[in-house]
Amino acid sequence: MQLQTLVPIQPLNNKINYHSKIVSVGSCFAVNMAQRFKQYQFVNTVNPLGILFHPQAISNLVQYAVNNKVFSDTDVFLHNEIWSCFHAHSDLNELEQEDIIDALNQRVADFRNNIEQASHFIITLGTAWVYRFIETNEIVANCHKIPQQKFQKELLSVADCQQAIFQIEAGLRQINPNLQIIYTISPVRHIKDGFVENQRSKAHLISALHQHLQENQNLNYYFPSYEIIMDELRDYRFYGKDLIHPNELAVDYILGMFVQNCIDPEILATMKKVDEVQKGLAHRPFNPYTEAHQQFLDKLALKLDGLLEEYPFMNFR
Repeated sequence: MQLQTLVPIQPLNNKINYHSKIVSVGSCFAVNMAQRFKQYQFVNTVNPLGILFHPQAISNLVQYAVNNKVFSDTDVFLHNEIWSCFHAHSDLNELEQEDIIDALNQRVADFRNNIEQASHFIITLGTAWVYRFIETNEIVANCHKIPQQKFQKELLSVADCQQAIFQIEAGLRQINPNLQIIYTISPVRHIKDGFVENQRSKAHLISALHQHLQENQNLNYYFPSYEIIMDELRDYRFYGKDLIHPNELAVDYILGMFVQNCIDPEILATMKKVDEVQKGLAHRPFNPYTEAHQQFLDKLALKLDGLLEEYPFMNFR
């Protein structure tokens, strides 16, 4: 008996393996996926300027890399004794102006270098709602807890979203024409915007993205994260305590679908071995001085040495 509505997924032709170099940008679900890539020891970097929720913020980030942008004191501001940047997440905030400027410039330079070397680039779009800073008439990536009356909330139109997506891809291909781009819509619902407003936002993103994919099929791929959680995982047991964010079980399930369709099956045995080593290193024995535990450590060391010999870039620290 079939008890789920299964989402059909088109397999990725240019599959990911341990020679791939992955860059991920976008919403918090991009971070979820990046954490799993790290767990399995793929070469992966994520969100150089922190979490970015809407396509315009991602487009701005890519343009910084294309233009080798150099941030200066005009790009940052002091609020509540903390230096921030409207185009970066609060994770990059600093106590000193010089420190945040240096960090922004280093992150953008590294980001461009990572794009140049990348084989796969994963983009997770979270929302079409944006905030415009009234004083400068500029759409920001993060409001940094500045009073809400200083911003105007807007919903990007389908055309606006499509233009931002086009600019993202054009910039990426300018730096690396052979990049395999993987698009997905975040399964996280932005309920703070409102239930109807969240659906409007996701609808704009989905319409814009699929219009773009229809017109630009070369080296582009869509992975249905949003559709999987809305149709296959239609149950609140797959959500966290806030009933909004997918829980660990849901993220693992979606990653499993990603592995089935986007990962080279020839490396699945290696992924299993990496997982065994990770769990072994995390194991805390009741009695570390027993002969059984020493045998366990010896076997673990053999697995670890074998992986590092074949894949020297792996880091299990």
